[in-house]
Amino acid sequence: MSVIRAERLVNLVLCLLSTRQYLSAERIRDIVPGYSDAPSNEAFYRMFERDKAELRDLGVPLETGRGVLVDQVEGYRIARRDYELGDVDLAPDEAAAVALAVRLWDSPDLTSAAEGALLKLRAAGVHVDRATPAVIEPRVRTSEPAFAPLLAAVQTRRAVMFDYRRPVPAEVRTRTVEPWGIVSWRGRWYLVGHDRDRAAVRCFRLSRIVGPVRTVGVAGAVRRPTEVDLLKIVTGSGDEPAIGTTARLWVAAGQAAGLRRGAKRVGARRVDGVAGDLLEIELHSPESAAGWIAGFGEDVVVLEPDLLRKAVYERLLGAASAAGNIDREEP
Repeated sequence: MSVIRAERLVNLVLCLLSTRQYLSAERIRDIVPGYSDAPSNEAFYRMFERDKAELRDLGVPLETGRGVLVDQVEGYRIARRDYELGDVDLAPDEAAAVALAVRLWDSPDLTSAAEGALLKLRAAGVHVDRATPAVIEPRVRTSEPAFAPLLAAVQTRRAVMFDYRRPVPAEVRTRTVEPWGIVSWRGRWYLVGHDRDRAAVRCFRLSRIVGPVRTVGVAGAVRRPTEVDLLKIVTGSGDEPAIGTTARLWVAAGQAAGLRRGAKRVGARRVDGVAGDLLEIELHSPESAAGWIAGFGEDVVVLEPDLLRKAVYERLLGAASAAGNIDREEP
């Protein structure tokens, strides 16, 4: 919808809300800005009919009738009792959940929708305090370019095709997926659906999707099973190390002092001719630790667990790719 038409519709709603009488089309043409620009009567009536249909599609209760018995011209108005939002009664915990949801999104695609919902609640007299710190502070990022098109595909039940990067072995493959939903797990977004290429249920980390997401087929073709638990599929996929993991690392001699402070030395080993120590360390948040360990570069090598080793390798691979120097062999 163009900005000019949107402004005209807003002015039309305000005009019809401000009167108890039925206003004729000609009277509306004189009052509402935008209609006077129509080059002819036929153009005005076409414009007005489109606007009426648009308001009804938006759920605006547009009434038609005649103001007095002698008035033979049909008019229009909007009854406030039908237009205004009914009483919204949220319990304190429900209002807190709304405020939490508003703060959840940092994506431009979702921020406006969240703010709009918050504005409607406040207009209805519901107090939602965003300034008060929450006990749980959401930190879910939606910065992945694939998020918006995948969300649209889920909503329209349409299959998608995209290039997906696997860390081990380092390769990019095209996947065709029937999307069932998008799930957030430990600060990352995952697409869950039926992988047509493997004829099985799979989940895909959005940060590993390379390039644009393409839609396949017609809308409404995807059927999500009613009994499926998306979060259970993601948590059982083995894509993330378990919480409370004991990691076994090789650290070059004299390096990574910050890592050594929280670790226990259990031996010594040479890797590629470089002397170093074998360390064991408890990781309460392996996902965030993967980025921390990758920051030490070649001075630290993850030996166990395998999932943490792959997570670190993926970060190193991404850094090498950004620098234009990719080592295809896994460390």
